[in-house]
Amino acid sequence: MAAAYTPAVSGSGLKAGVQRLGGHLAGMVMPNIGAFIAWGLVTALFIPTGWLPNKHLGELVDPTITYLLPILIGYTGGRMVHGQRGAVVGAVATMGVVVGSKIPMFLGAMIVGPLAAYLLKKVDGYIQERTRTGFEMLVDNFTAGIVGGAVAVFGVWGVGPIVRQVTKGAGNGVEWLIHHHLLPLASVLIEPAKVLFLNNAVNHGVLAPLGFAEAARDGRSILFMLESNPGPGLGVLLAYLLFGPRSLRPSVPAAIIIHFLGGIHEIYFPYILMKPRLILAAIAGGAAGIATFMATDAGLVATPSPGSIFAYVAETPKHGWIGVYLGVLVAAAVSFAVGAALLGFGRFAESEPGAETGSETGAEPGSETATGAEEPAGGAGEPAARETASPSPQEA
Repeated sequence: MAAAYTPAVSGSGLKAGVQRLGGHLAGMVMPNIGAFIAWGLVTALFIPTGWLPNKHLGELVDPTITYLLPILIGYTGGRMVHGQRGAVVGAVATMGVVVGSKIPMFLGAMIVGPLAAYLLKKVDGYIQERTRTGFEMLVDNFTAGIVGGAVAVFGVWGVGPIVRQVTKGAGNGVEWLIHHHLLPLASVLIEPAKVLFLNNAVNHGVLAPLGFAEAARDGRSILFMLESNPGPGLGVLLAYLLFGPRSLRPSVPAAIIIHFLGGIHEIYFPYILMKPRLILAAIAGGAAGIATFMATDAGLVATPSPGSIFAYVAETPKHGWIGVYLGVLVAAAVSFAVGAALLGFGRFAESEPGAETGSETGAEPGSETATGAEEPAGGAGEPAARETASPSPQEA
């Protein structure tokens, strides 16, 4: 079963569809949040601009985000659909979208992992009753291999190029807004792109080159702060800490430290995926921050990498402190206010129909509790998962 990171959704319509999609995305990402934290710590410590720069240990950074994290997501997505067999083919299929890619293929992994598992589930349902006794293992292994390999090839030729075009389109949209002096509206594209883990592509592929050209002319550029501003993410995490589901609140302080002090923004993306409406809070905070930067004529001298408040200190030009940090503060405040409102100031965490399973039972993020999604066929730990899924009296 999918882990209980979102409320159980009933009914139909656009809202229910978005909630279900967010629940599935969260179910793929949140069980792997520990891996994201590990990558964030290694990145914050050992990259050339980190706390303890180390070239040898810094070699962990790129392979982890390029290969390990997408494969873990594809593995988890496959397991949600078809148990351990689905997990294996999901991981194999994810290799098809990560090979040769210069950007982290999280979005591609979220597509091909469950897709490969779904296809294998259909194939298994067709051939199981037609397989002769004694040939079960042979048939199972070959069907998994064929399906996994086929979807991996499809990922190389189909899904990978589509995701790259989505990334390129987001970058082109941001560039158009910049040229038409509509910078606050850039958050409408930047924040959703960030949540889909396209932040590095937008920042380093589009904003940084334009920012360096502007900084060479003016000595500073606002473009370095459009994506890297830690304020919107901080506001969302603070809203989660005070008003989010109780089962998730213990994980938020560490995420705040890694995000705001370490500059690893990816740590807060899964929290938005759990409740997609919170993207509005990030957009509002980002737009407010950009508007403040424009009003105060603020800018940085180079790209803050990673996007930590300490990196902002290092890249802020002389006499530019007020505008830069006022923009960060305003972005955090607006994002927090909108996020708190979208979370109902805590009311939804307790009284929302179908409140998170496990929020009152002490289930931790990453535990495999039930939300009504399908339990992997034959998956290990099935009885325990069913026990955890039992509703508590408060969930009636």
